[in-house]
Amino acid sequence: MFERILVKVNGEVISQGDLEEEQIEAFRGRAVPQSEAALRQAVQELTPQLITLAVDNLLLVQRGREMGYDLTDEQFGEIVDGIKVENGFDDEELAAGLAVDGMTMADLRSVVEEQMLIQQVQQIEVNRRISMTGFEAREYYEDNIEEFTPSPTVTLREILIATPEGGGALDQAARMKAEAARGRVAGGEDFAEVAAEMSDAASQGTGGLVGPIELGDLAEGVRARVEVLEVGQVGTVERTPAGYHILQLASRTDPEPNDFDEIRDSIVDSVFESRRLGALEDYLASLREAAIIEWNDETLQGLFEEYVETRAAGL
Repeated sequence: MFERILVKVNGEVISQGDLEEEQIEAFRGRAVPQSEAALRQAVQELTPQLITLAVDNLLLVQRGREMGYDLTDEQFGEIVDGIKVENGFDDEELAAGLAVDGMTMADLRSVVEEQMLIQQVQQIEVNRRISMTGFEAREYYEDNIEEFTPSPTVTLREILIATPEGGGALDQAARMKAEAARGRVAGGEDFAEVAAEMSDAASQGTGGLVGPIELGDLAEGVRARVEVLEVGQVGTVERTPAGYHILQLASRTDPEPNDFDEIRDSIVDSVFESRRLGALEDYLASLREAAIIEWNDETLQGLFEEYVETRAAGL
């Protein structure tokens, strides 16, 4: 049966069937859209990444072969034995399991060998050339100290006098009630006691207590009101969609940065991975530049080139 060729990479073919297999695999283990339109949209969104991955992986496999790597019978046998032990399979059960996915032992060997070649090339040509010293980790920590500082938290108390928007006598009465509540607090009464007596908020049962909550998680309007308050200070009566609202800043924490020695390993791992991805992208770019890539589908070529450009810009 003739299969449509999408692209040739140094003479090796990526077909429509290859792309469709990658699309099917991409949905394995995830919720599949129920409507045909939603499924088509999801496939379209994944296709640029999948065709790029197919081309890049083929380039890495080809490079691995050039470097003389291959999967020996002994290595493949060890991998197969591991699969059987992990799944409790004998030879017949493994063959049956592969058949469910339309695969043979030869197909499995091909997949395993490709994965091994990709990993070996990345390890030798990319990963081994990346380093991250303790000095560099400290420098990164100091240059990005806000990244390692927990967000400030606030604990609030609130009084809400509920009334729908729209004005009129009910609105006026609610505002007067809210002003009276704030006046009682300003006169020295405990905010929690006034909230427990007068508030319509869900927090009424706990004396209007809200939090602790990260300052950045507050709605922009509420955050602006909170940021101008000192601890213990009560804000003005504010109109909100739910009614008239009064806030008190009960407490605030301004955390110190995490100790460098406690997070040094995670910094090293994070920066190493960032460098690895950047180096891998550069390495793949060099492989693409040296390769003969012949597209038979201009639409896919455009998606490929756009995705590569976008991915490189994001690293």
